[in-house]
Amino acid sequence: MEPVVLNLTHRNFMEIIFENRETAIQSYHLCGYAFFAVAVETGQWSPEKRKNYNLLDAVSRHTIQVFPKSWAAILLSFDNCGMWNIRSEVWDRHYLGQQLYVSVVSPNKSLRDEYNMPEGTLVCGVVESMPRPPPAYT
Repeated sequence: MEPVVLNLTHRNFMEIIFENRETAIQSYHLCGYAFFAVAVETGQWSPEKRKNYNLLDAVSRHTIQVFPKSWAAILLSFDNCGMWNIRSEVWDRHYLGQQLYVSVVSPNKSLRDEYNMPEGTLVCGVVESMPRPPPAYT
C-alpha cells in the first residue's frame, strides 16, 4: 500500500536480476540513470549464472527487456545522489506497484555529492503538510 524504497549509500555497487516467468515480454526502466545489461538468458537465474555475464563490453542502457521464461541481469553503481525510480514499462504492472525507488545518500554530507532541496520545490501527497527539512549541507 506504499512505495518500496531501497536505501543505498553513494557509490555502492548493485546487481539486479529481473525474472519473467510469464508468457509475454516485460520491460523495466531506470528513470534518469544508466546501467549495464550484462546478461539475458532463458530459464531461471542462479548464482552460477554469473560466470556467463558480459563484463568486458556490456551495453549502457536505461531500459531492459526480459523475454518470456527468461531473466536479465544488470549491474550499476549509484554514483549520483538522489531518488531514482525502477519500474515496469507495462502500464498495468507499473500502476499495480511493479516498481521501486532507490534513495542514494552520501555519507560525506558534502555539496560536492548532493545539493540541498531547492526552496521552490513543489510537494504533494503525504509530505505536502510536513515541514520542510533544514539544509543538510553547508
